Amino acid sequence: MTRRNKMESFFAKSVKIASVVAAYWVISISMVFLNKYLLSSEDLKLNAPLFITWFQCVVTVGLCCILSALSKAFPNQISFPSIVIDTQILKGVLPLSIVFACMISFNNLCLKYVGVAFYYIGRSLTTVFNVVFSYTMLQQSTSLKAIVCCLIIIAGFFMGVDQEGVAGSLSVMGVFFGVMASACVALNSIFTKKVLAVVDNNIWRLTFYNNVNACFLFLPLMLVFGEFGEVWSFPKLGNTTFWTFMTIGGVFGFAIGYITGLQIQVTSPLTHNISGTAKACAQTVLACVYYQDHKSALWWTSNFVVLFGSGAYTEVRRQEMKTQHKIDMAIITQKMEQGEDNSDGELISK
Repeated sequence: MTRRNKMESFFAKSVKIASVVAAYWVISISMVFLNKYLLSSEDLKLNAPLFITWFQCVVTVGLCCILSALSKAFPNQISFPSIVIDTQILKGVLPLSIVFACMISFNNLCLKYVGVAFYYIGRSLTTVFNVVFSYTMLQQSTSLKAIVCCLIIIAGFFMGVDQEGVAGSLSVMGVFFGVMASACVALNSIFTKKVLAVVDNNIWRLTFYNNVNACFLFLPLMLVFGEFGEVWSFPKLGNTTFWTFMTIGGVFGFAIGYITGLQIQVTSPLTHNISGTAKACAQTVLACVYYQDHKSALWWTSNFVVLFGSGAYTEVRRQEMKTQHKIDMAIITQKMEQGEDNSDGELISK
């Protein structure tokens, strides 16, 4: 390969990475702002967060079916697993689906009660719950450095809550739902690893079965919380613009799963975490500008503390994984050398 071809190849790869990261930022930030509009806009005044979440799950199921059909019709252009409902798989995925339904419900409920600017702080304890659940459920120990990073995140969280209270915009319900969402996000990652084998490690099949289960799980919850009556009496139920926004929200919910996986594929899990942290910072700034929120210096400091703690934790884990990889490789090399020595000894004795 010539130098020019190498430069073109490097340029094409760089453009692809930049495009994927940009798409992740646009889809993720747009989804948050759109969901905020649907959940608590004065223009809509629809008090039915579970219905909105349920409809987004329905859209995801529909998109999976459409892509599966298109994949059969155009196998060379579109790659998507065949969708056939298997009741045994539905049962196998159900524990994860319960956590998944709780996760997206608490996410949306948090967003309903807090502003977009505070949304990142409200859901910032995911890393902390990851460490807690990894220890209690998987018996995985955590290094002192990682624990210190978690303490920094917790300090930033409480500082942010305090400053939101000082500003007079604190929602206790929003903070509660944010904490619950953080816990469910951590549980979701743990259960996902356990359940993936049920769907042959195919993330798209898991997405389909997860959302099918969630569609049924939300129905009794919507009945209990009286959302059917709320939706039925909603004055804009026949409004085309409303359903357009609802459908776009569902498409964004589906797309974020794909673009997240693609960003990890073209970069790395570490880069994805860094991108997500930077995206959260940009999202907070955009929200403050868009909603004309004026925040104190301490409020911004709390965001920086959480961002710093999250970034530090990611770096600590990267270093630990790198060290563990070197140890594993050294053990494998040592075993191979011992195997060669043993085989030489056997030849000599023969």
